[in-house]
Amino acid sequence: MSGYDEPRRWREMATGLRGLRPEPPPTLRPAVLERVGLADAWFTVAGPAGPLLVAYNGRGISATAPAGDEARFEARFLARHRRPLRRAGEPPARLLAQLQRYMDPGARGAPPRFDLRGVSDFERDVLRKTAEIPRGEVRPYAWVAGEIGRPAAGRAVGGALNRNPVPVLIPCHRVVGSDGRLTGYAWGVPYKRTLLAAEGADPAELERLGHRTRYVGSDTTRVYCYPTCHNARRIGPAQRVAFRDGNAAAAAGYRPCRRCRPPAAG
Repeated sequence: MSGYDEPRRWREMATGLRGLRPEPPPTLRPAVLERVGLADAWFTVAGPAGPLLVAYNGRGISATAPAGDEARFEARFLARHRRPLRRAGEPPARLLAQLQRYMDPGARGAPPRFDLRGVSDFERDVLRKTAEIPRGEVRPYAWVAGEIGRPAAGRAVGGALNRNPVPVLIPCHRVVGSDGRLTGYAWGVPYKRTLLAAEGADPAELERLGHRTRYVGSDTTRVYCYPTCHNARRIGPAQRVAFRDGNAAAAAGYRPCRRCRPPAAG
């Protein structure tokens, strides 16, 4: 065999072997992209106010939305995140179980990981602080602003929460107006009411209290709290004292609760 025939023989061999190469499954490429965070998939999980769409990738959960208009969810996701989104054939069992524990009112599951790429540093601070508000309790926008060291940024906090990519899981529904009004929820105030009621709060009572009672104190401990604070709920009617603001509480000799951390001045 001449040297000129050798390249031809190798080409023929390569052609034959090419036919033996197994084709990769069609889901391989999307799965790889999702694993490295260059694409996302979504599935449906039972939420406290109805079925919830949850998008995720290898970095964490990236978006949520109420079920019912999946096509719109995918379109809005693409417009915001500039990444492809597909329906998951099978949600990851571990992530699904973690979400169910996290949203279970009777459990204390750890929060899942979130993919918060695309949010500003300020928005990230707002979301992290909001995630600390316990289930069934609410805080005003001004509280979040004060906790992150931006006491004059109450309005900006509202804007940041309106852009929360993962409502319900990062509980922006637990942030209300200083007068108790349930305003500023991206999915609508009725949905916010349903979420709070599912957590054991009374939305109507929150709004009623907000118009006249910003804080409640115990005349036994001389500590004052936000009305929904776990410690406030333990105060008996005979020991409960209402305060319109922190100045009134301070003037009466009361100190702020260390758990809910109301401001010292109203």
